Amino acid sequence: MRKLPDVASIPLAGNPDAGANSGINQLKGHRSARHDSAHLHVTGKATYIDDRPEMADQLHAGFGLSTQASAEIVSIDLDEVRDSPGVVAVITIDDIPGHKDIGPVFPGDMLLADGKVDYVGQPVFAVAAISHRLAREAATKARIEYRPLDKILGVDRAMEQSSFVRPDHTMKKGDADTAIARAPGQVSGEMTNGGQEHFYLEGQIASVIPLEDGQLHVYTSSQHPSEVQKLVAEVINVPLSKVVADVRRMGGGFGGKETQAAAPACIAAVLAVKTGKPVKFRVERQQDMISTGKRHPFRHRYQVGFEQDGLLAGVDIEVAGDAGHSPDLTDAIVDRAMFHSDNAYYLNNARVKGYRCRTNTASNTAFRGFGGPQGMLVIERIMDDVARATGQDPLDVRLKNLYGIGDRNTTHYHQKVEHNVLHELIGRLEKSSDYRERRKAITAFNDSSPVLKKGLALTPVKFGISFTARHLNQAGALAHVYTDGSIQINHGGTEMGQGLYTKVAQIVANEFGVSLDQVQVTSTRTDKVPNTSPTAASSGADLNGKAAQDACRKIRNRLTRFAAEHYQVPEDKVVFDNNSVVIDGKPMPFSEFVQIAYLNRISMSSNGFYSTPEIHYDRETASGRPFYYFACGASVSEVTVDTLTGEYKVERVDILHDVGRSLNPAIDRGQIEGGFIQGMGWMTTEELVWDDNGRLLSNNPATYKIPSIEDMPPVFNVELFEQANPEHTIYHSKAVGEPPFMLGMSVWAAIRDAVSSLSGYQVNPNINVPATTERVLKAINELKYHGVTKPEHEGQEVMANVD
Repeated sequence: MRKLPDVASIPLAGNPDAGANSGINQLKGHRSARHDSAHLHVTGKATYIDDRPEMADQLHAGFGLSTQASAEIVSIDLDEVRDSPGVVAVITIDDIPGHKDIGPVFPGDMLLADGKVDYVGQPVFAVAAISHRLAREAATKARIEYRPLDKILGVDRAMEQSSFVRPDHTMKKGDADTAIARAPGQVSGEMTNGGQEHFYLEGQIASVIPLEDGQLHVYTSSQHPSEVQKLVAEVINVPLSKVVADVRRMGGGFGGKETQAAAPACIAAVLAVKTGKPVKFRVERQQDMISTGKRHPFRHRYQVGFEQDGLLAGVDIEVAGDAGHSPDLTDAIVDRAMFHSDNAYYLNNARVKGYRCRTNTASNTAFRGFGGPQGMLVIERIMDDVARATGQDPLDVRLKNLYGIGDRNTTHYHQKVEHNVLHELIGRLEKSSDYRERRKAITAFNDSSPVLKKGLALTPVKFGISFTARHLNQAGALAHVYTDGSIQINHGGTEMGQGLYTKVAQIVANEFGVSLDQVQVTSTRTDKVPNTSPTAASSGADLNGKAAQDACRKIRNRLTRFAAEHYQVPEDKVVFDNNSVVIDGKPMPFSEFVQIAYLNRISMSSNGFYSTPEIHYDRETASGRPFYYFACGASVSEVTVDTLTGEYKVERVDILHDVGRSLNPAIDRGQIEGGFIQGMGWMTTEELVWDDNGRLLSNNPATYKIPSIEDMPPVFNVELFEQANPEHTIYHSKAVGEPPFMLGMSVWAAIRDAVSSLSGYQVNPNINVPATTERVLKAINELKYHGVTKPEHEGQEVMANVD
């Protein structure tokens, strides 16, 4: 038998999922395969929505945006818009035939403004013209008169006004108040984190083609095709069966296309129905940044009691997320921030309360980590605070408080942390990164260097994997085996550059024992796999990989039974391997075998389905098992800070990340590296700025700085912590999309460590996120010239002496 090409295989040796005679390739180790579209990406041949050929009579959409943060619309004069060159149609809220509110979970997201506006950049009307340029120019000619209303900007103002989009929620365990009061040491403080722009390469875009009998084909750059299908159908008032949402690929998503891709698709659909012509809506970058939501800014407050050795006795944490003007996904995002307020640490007595604040900005939405990063920030700050108060290395305080020491395994939402790899993983990274030796060298350097100061930090990540909305933890797939032996697979997951299609193709190839080039993954379409969940929550491969496996095994089992009956052999003598079907030890080419099966009328098509088991959460009791398992990791970052300017450089990063049995090590490594850099950007340079009227000022690449190649650490070591996931995931892998993002926290902690050296490591500086050079310089000057006194607006920190 000839060897199966390297690109076709993934880790399956001794796979517990497979029976002894399952027919799966029993290959040792695991191998990487290139991204299925890599050659198209680098040659510019990958087809995105804007690359599709223009259709006959195709129109282009544009919209008019509000210039007020909160106002009543007194009058709208669109005559000049209608009379502009090339304009074919103009619509307002009154022209929408069906639902006018496209809120994904709760109402509050009007497709077009209805009598009032709630943020600067809210769509008020839309226009269709014969070109993109003419549509955009026409939209600028509207005359809208507003009557300003009171506006709320920022979490502090929302909390003062009790302005919320959803009720608050509390998780608790033990008696936090008593534990804090009785503890020999206390720390309290406040901090904030800013939002983050998704900054995908491909902006929001949709193309809608009207078909016969009232049907619509919607090409959408969306992480949630079924939601686009549903909302388009509701907006134009037709059954869902009349609408097909189609996603081949996105030029990035990061959560920004989970819910907010729906609006351009719905506007294009209304215009397409009104005109009877195809309509494409490509949102300009600046308009995209102004009109769509970001990562949620948060305000955090905390009070902590701790023992003499730094062990936490009790914590009281308050997190308040800035939802923007509507609920969108804020309820679940703040929940996840609350779930992750422990990060990797056991909270014996804890109360975590979360607020969902309504403000007059664009509705904030999903972003990689979905609230988890915001929740983790506060406990990582607490670890550093306790370390400074007790005179210890911050790593030692972190190690003492990790889950898994004795019976310290239950979270503040009463889920047991099982299969804990934190101690082994951190121990291995501590050694491989030479943390202790470097800590000594850095301390000595700081003692002798009056201007440049170095900082070092090791921070862990424990991230729960599953949608916290239980019903979303499901996926479907559709597999076809053709008579030439080629295989086509369709599933509910979407491809946004993360390599999901490649991983699913590898799974399919492995199930049938064929090479990867025999498998074709087709566009995600709602007419092939219905009722799909969004590709989010790091669950794309977990859910869709399992669904694809289920579809393949149904077909393979039919083929196995046929082979056993046709050739009069036991089923355990039929094995699929090396592009062959081995029947009683005799190989037959897979293509030849499926031709025989076809002639014998064996079905070679099947759907597949998977739903995550064992997960649940009771909001009334604030307890349950919201996560199927935890993915862990840790990073060590070293920085150098210039105390005269506040500028800093990340010198070295070491990462060890938990991937289970990796489906594709090359893709997983890319996700870890990219996630870390994106997290580092949020922690350091990506600053959103609004003026006093609620207008976004950082609305283009010149005013909003994502990390560039020059920001990459010159030493960047990434290793995979490979240990089979004990839970029954696909081939015992672990999700790798979101958890690496939070590894970027080590950069922020290292910056604060460097600045803390100015106080002899006695005080933690107040440096909110992002830690821009201005904020770093301000913290430096406070320690240099003002001792440990903190301005009130930066938050207060009180440390009691440890007896």
